[in-house]
Amino acid sequence: MTYQGSEPHEGAQSDLVVNAATRLFAALGYDGTSLHQIAEASGLDLATLGAVAGSKRDIYLAVLDLAFRRHRAMLEESVREFRETGSVHALLERYLDFCLEYPDNLALWMHRWLADAVDVTDFEQRYVQPVIVVVGDLLRESLARCDSDVDIDIEFSIWTVIWCAHGFVRGGFIGPDGLLHRASDPQTLRRFRRHMHRLWHRQLCLPGEPPAEYLL
Repeated sequence: MTYQGSEPHEGAQSDLVVNAATRLFAALGYDGTSLHQIAEASGLDLATLGAVAGSKRDIYLAVLDLAFRRHRAMLEESVREFRETGSVHALLERYLDFCLEYPDNLALWMHRWLADAVDVTDFEQRYVQPVIVVVGDLLRESLARCDSDVDIDIEFSIWTVIWCAHGFVRGGFIGPDGLLHRASDPQTLRRFRRHMHRLWHRQLCLPGEPPAEYLL
């Protein structure tokens, strides 16, 4: 799926531009990144950059489109797996894996949360909100099987996971030793996964404990 108003960019140079721009937008935000920086990171002059990829806004939309297509592919696989297993924990695990695989995607969204690229106003409504709806429907389907009458705020439950995953993967946490521990540390990552599965289980008021395989 391509963002309306952008043109698909094909070829090695276009891929190079999108990859370089993704890293810059993730690090500096849209507003903090210049066309000159994108050109330099891509190994192109400004004229070639414009011919290959268009304006900075065009490049940004292409970057967001790639990020969304990756997210959508993960979601489609998650839905397929959910239909087979009915496991909301498998749904969570796949999302955490995705966050760890594409940390730059998380940085793009975090910049947007801080009012970056305010001229791109409808991307969340067009692409992010439908994803929240799909996941929400899966959770409601799962909870209906539990025959629970507990009032659960599905949307805030989903966003709690998103906020936690973004914060941890991009920023880590300060441990009792006063040191910064990041997702690159296997022990820290295991602690985070266990915590998220317990949190997810209790947020959704599921019976019993999370499956043991997610608490290892």
